[in-house]
Amino acid sequence: MSVATVAFASAAAADACAGAPLPVLGRDVSVPLVTGGEVGYAALDYAASAPALQRVWDDVAAYAPYYGSVHRGAGYLSQLSTDLFENSRSTIAAFLGCREDHQVVFTRSTTDSLNLLAAALPAGCEVFVFETEHHASLLPWRDATVTYLDAPRTPRQAVETLERALAVRDAAGPALVCVTGASNVTGELWPVAELAATAHAHGARIVLDAAQLAPHHPVDIVALDVDWVAFSGHKLYAPFGSGVLAGRSDWLQDAEPYLAGGGASRQVSRRADGGVDVEWHSTAARHEAGSPNVIGAYSIAAACKALTEAGFDSLVEREQALIAKVRAGLAEVDAVRVLSLFGDEAPRVGVISFVVEGWNSSHFAAALSAEYGIGVRDGLFCAHPLVRTLLGGDPQDQGECGAPEGEPGGASLNAIRVSFGAGTPDEHVERFVTAVKELVRDGARWNYRTENGRCVPAV
Repeated sequence: MSVATVAFASAAAADACAGAPLPVLGRDVSVPLVTGGEVGYAALDYAASAPALQRVWDDVAAYAPYYGSVHRGAGYLSQLSTDLFENSRSTIAAFLGCREDHQVVFTRSTTDSLNLLAAALPAGCEVFVFETEHHASLLPWRDATVTYLDAPRTPRQAVETLERALAVRDAAGPALVCVTGASNVTGELWPVAELAATAHAHGARIVLDAAQLAPHHPVDIVALDVDWVAFSGHKLYAPFGSGVLAGRSDWLQDAEPYLAGGGASRQVSRRADGGVDVEWHSTAARHEAGSPNVIGAYSIAAACKALTEAGFDSLVEREQALIAKVRAGLAEVDAVRVLSLFGDEAPRVGVISFVVEGWNSSHFAAALSAEYGIGVRDGLFCAHPLVRTLLGGDPQDQGECGAPEGEPGGASLNAIRVSFGAGTPDEHVERFVTAVKELVRDGARWNYRTENGRCVPAV
């Protein structure tokens, strides 16, 4: 039996029953409350980093004793590790529905994947990107001619905006559209297939930032008709710092290696003039110089396999029930405004951002943590233009904890984000809704102060 088989089989019995959350690390962790005692930690910041699936952790632990160098090693463990690394590539390709001529390149993250693609753009490439993107997909295109598109207010408007922008470009040159699959701020699903059809109708290619989509919905690169997909392991219940760029190979094969070094080169020789000639790989290895992160790659493959076996239909159904529960609870609080581009009826994943009238968002998030053991996120979520659009202006200057500076009950400094997924118990979202209602009704039970720009409990 191969190591891959041993590892994948090691946690087969750990999958959750239908309708129950998938087991994740940290589900039994307790945290102290400033008001006394402890409570089970409610991890509701999945959009930043999802907890590792227990299945993934067990698979990695089963492989760990066999860990060895990847590629070129003659030893048994090196050969096993190389097989595991390349089998992980195949597992991820199947998870994404890749074609045989596609490449799956291992990177460090979504950000790294999109910077790799940016470095591989052909000369003169134009890039079209909505201002609503996460910074990972908004900022890498520094060496290209970039058109930033205004935030749409409906999915149809997104398609029409892209159509108008592409219609006036020089169709003879290369072009790339970059779009998110699900917003990391609002959770709303974007019309990816329609945007891909629009891009291709105008001779452009499209890359999908699936960082927030892949953990919640199946992503089929052929069905969506996108040219590349980028995502991160740490959002897909797989730690260890690895990411993926998958899709068409031609631009990647034609580009200079993302990193120059061992593994990317097929052959290196000295020239008579003292220089060096290099023949680079044409496979994914071309952009994977250095010792590969085999554990990171394997953890992503293990997560892909676990989610597939759990069944996305049941995972989506359960998550939609959690979304409905959170949105219904927040709707009962007049002081809460949920942020949205496409409106209340838009399909979405388990990512919800909101503001609370009269509250500094950092203060509110700190109180959720310190008084209720609930971990959420506050800020601009590495999507500054989008959050500012949704808030209706630039955030105010940071004041002391409490209401924002300026008019009493004025706009929040930023927003609060609650996010959840396949490992979230019902109790966590129920506790969150109860905590929001109590904080708005009764106020915080503890004093808070500003430290390094954040609200923290005053000791």
